[in-house]
Amino acid sequence: MSDPKMRRPAARSRRSGGISSSRFVRRLRAQWAWRWDALLRRRKPSDGVLSVAALGTEAAILDSPRQAAEEQHTGLAAMAMPTLSSADSRGLFGRMLVLLTVVVVSFFVAILGISQIQNLRNQQVAFEDFRYELANATAPVYAADLNNKLLQTGTPVALLAIPSIGVNAVVVEGTTSDVTMWGPGHRRDTVIPGQEGVSVIYGRQFTYGATFNQISHLKKGDEITVTTGQGESKFAVDGIRYSDDPLPDAPQPGEGRLVLVSAYGSVPLIPDGIVRVDATLSGDANPTPLSEFSYAALGDEEQAMMGEARAWPYLALSLVVLVALALVFTLLRRFWGRWQTWIVAVPVFVATGIFATTQIATLFPNII
Repeated sequence: MSDPKMRRPAARSRRSGGISSSRFVRRLRAQWAWRWDALLRRRKPSDGVLSVAALGTEAAILDSPRQAAEEQHTGLAAMAMPTLSSADSRGLFGRMLVLLTVVVVSFFVAILGISQIQNLRNQQVAFEDFRYELANATAPVYAADLNNKLLQTGTPVALLAIPSIGVNAVVVEGTTSDVTMWGPGHRRDTVIPGQEGVSVIYGRQFTYGATFNQISHLKKGDEITVTTGQGESKFAVDGIRYSDDPLPDAPQPGEGRLVLVSAYGSVPLIPDGIVRVDATLSGDANPTPLSEFSYAALGDEEQAMMGEARAWPYLALSLVVLVALALVFTLLRRFWGRWQTWIVAVPVFVATGIFATTQIATLFPNII
């Protein structure tokens, strides 16, 4: 029986005559790396077997272990970071254009249509609140409440009726753009209608009820009735003033005057200027408490034809949310399907769009 030690050199000589083990491992690694790369690129080898030339090339490329690791890392990174094809990019761009178009159209629909519904609801709420206060004799009669604190903006202060142009509205305290969405707004530095002095009320021309849309059609002598916590007061129209017309004389002691302010113009949302209607109180003025709010205390946003700059951050946030929603629902469409995605997306887009439209309307002047 031969010694095993004598057979070991022969075994080594047989292996040295063929492919060495390290060379075989490199070729095997090259073959599997090539197949892995082909899988990542969604292509398969021609016949399932590498040609000798291809195998030699891959083996030569992958002779360096570091280079093989880098190629494998690149393939995994390509899988981890998906990219949009040119068709998907065009589709996404098209959806963005559609979204922009929907936002613009929705704005005009909301500002000229839905805003009227919102104003109707707001007026109903304000009317119920003011009727309760009238019944309990707690309706405000000057710029402070029963606790001697300034009235909060949006507080109902009067009922306004102009039969000749069909106006019946609740007047609320304040003249900023978000307040006049509720209805005509009483300028806070002026007296309550019916008291001695000048009372100024702002109203919108085209949006949110368009309460003062027809005040430029009022004629001298037309009657205006205002009901406050002090009772009912009647005014007779003196005339109409536009932006360049001279100011009327100051009211005499004991007299009361009402000034209605709005925008005028034939094109919606593009006013030509400001129109004012002057009306004189018929009869004696109601007792007039000392005003606790002066003209100097008014903010710029409370002047006629002014919007509120504070709405810009909310508008920017809502637009960012709309873009983010468009991206999210575009990706979810691949998992949920078209109709399932639309069922979920439409209510979310509508709610966000209404919020964005409200912010845009707040930026718009307070009397259009």
